[in-house]
Amino acid sequence: MAAAHFEVVGIGNAIVDVIATADEAFLEAHGMTKGAMMLVDEARANAIYEAMGATVTTSGGSAGNTIAGLASFGARAAYIGKVRDDVFGQAFRHDITALGVHFPTPSAVDGAATACCLILVTGDSERTMNTYLGACVTLGPDDVDEALVRDSQIVYLEGYLYDEPLAKQAFARSAEIAHSAGRRVALTLSDPFCVERHRADFLNLIDGHIDILFANEREAAMLFENDDRERWYARLRAMTQLAIVTRSAAGSVIVAPHEEIEIAAAPVDRVVDTTGAGDLYAAGFLYGLTRNAPLRKCGQLGSLAAAEVISHFGARPQRSLRELAQLMIHSF
Repeated sequence: MAAAHFEVVGIGNAIVDVIATADEAFLEAHGMTKGAMMLVDEARANAIYEAMGATVTTSGGSAGNTIAGLASFGARAAYIGKVRDDVFGQAFRHDITALGVHFPTPSAVDGAATACCLILVTGDSERTMNTYLGACVTLGPDDVDEALVRDSQIVYLEGYLYDEPLAKQAFARSAEIAHSAGRRVALTLSDPFCVERHRADFLNLIDGHIDILFANEREAAMLFENDDRERWYARLRAMTQLAIVTRSAAGSVIVAPHEEIEIAAAPVDRVVDTTGAGDLYAAGFLYGLTRNAPLRKCGQLGSLAAAEVISHFGARPQRSLRELAQLMIHSF
């Protein structure tokens, strides 16, 4: 098997994040479920945006955040996602390519606008997301760059994207290409409500196509319809090569073939915004994994990246993750 040029190629919703602080009364007034991601149409997105306070705008999307994190570590990373040739689309392309990420997917010249995610951060640092998918829904199997997938160690799939039939086909095609080239396929479940919508399909996808799974505790509980962690671990071990269950302040658990490795959360002075914590954990873990680091070190790198991103607003690192990793004791 030929060596891959890219460590990871991410496939996901190319979204521009619009972030603002809000109190719980604002969430209630607008019918939002705290801590959840809700899909909204263009009219509702515009109404929420008009009601938001001062905002911070940045390129985002779950897989895009992970790929940005990998680039910050110094990895060779690529991205597949659909934007429109509008202002937000141009901003997204500029931001991700400025990080050194290869982003060959052409912009759509007509149809829906570039997607946006309106994120409300409450005083306890919990984030509530309202997502207008826009151009994201047009991503399909024809957008999967076969040469790029074959030239990447790991293909990283974003669970949020699974809401669209064309995206499901894109996932299946990506996994088929990757496995035919001897590469691995990773999936992040993204959100418990996303899991609830697609539980049966996700179980089939994981069992048949996924080598590495990322999930938080709420997502795992929704996937297996119980709160018994030991039962989760047994199922995950049977279905995947590796599974990682993140537990917020309690750290994470790596479910390996013959062991479960508990990883402590990295310390952080003050939690400002939990947006992107899981995305950046995946970045750190995959960075270590593609460099054949021990699994415990992979988990520690994930915790390190997650701690950096929750210390400020926005879902992408503001400090060099490569420099932070070099400060870790016993760096590999």
